[in-house]
Amino acid sequence: MPLLEITGLKKAFGGVQALGGVDFHINENEIVSVIGPNGAGKTSFFNVISGLFAPDEGSIVFDGDSLANHAPNEITRRGIARTFQNVRLFPNLTVLENVMVGQHCRTHAGMWSTILQTAGQRAEEQLIEDKAKDVLSFFGSRLAGYRYDQPAFVLSYANRRRLEIARAMATEPKLLLLDEPTAGMNPRETAELTELIGDLRDKKGFTVVVISHEMKVVEQISDKVVVLDHGVKIAEGDYDDVSTNEDVIEAYLGRPAERDE
Repeated sequence: MPLLEITGLKKAFGGVQALGGVDFHINENEIVSVIGPNGAGKTSFFNVISGLFAPDEGSIVFDGDSLANHAPNEITRRGIARTFQNVRLFPNLTVLENVMVGQHCRTHAGMWSTILQTAGQRAEEQLIEDKAKDVLSFFGSRLAGYRYDQPAFVLSYANRRRLEIARAMATEPKLLLLDEPTAGMNPRETAELTELIGDLRDKKGFTVVVISHEMKVVEQISDKVVVLDHGVKIAEGDYDDVSTNEDVIEAYLGRPAERDE
């Protein structure tokens, strides 16, 4: 059974069709890339999966359970975490605090125990901090050690990207949705993030869906590639098959692909 199975997913905004009946599935421990030209519906796809928008039609089944009518926090608690195309951190919180926030969906202390600083609340707070440090250790010196106490706004762009991934990891997900994780990076940073995405699966056991415009990244990390165009899936398969697909070439180049007579 797929970890995530989507059937006939549709979403429109006014008269604009963002998703036009998308079928999609990913198995546990896979890395699947979703690609397509600007306006293809890729981010809308993530927004519907993560509960930011309700689908107009279609089903989303995650780990055997329907995600219909669930709020984003409920979907996070069920095991889906995401990053955004534009980095969304708490800039004035420290690196450590940003990751501790990711544990919020796993905490149990109520308002009164927090106000009264009960022994149980203090123990849970320490556990949250320890888990956050464990997550940050995955990124080595980029986010660990003295960086724990640095506010997020002082980090480099690439490290802010890493921190957003760390916060998503802290929610203890089964599935990570990464929206353009290498956008705006130089070639060295892109190579480092590409390796990190592979390690998320190989070393940490996450299943990963990636939106990317970087075709070298897609080629290196993907078990499967899904191509959207105007909200419709036009191709699916391994990188070599998809990259030579005539419909995909036409969607990216904006003209018919050359065909052999």
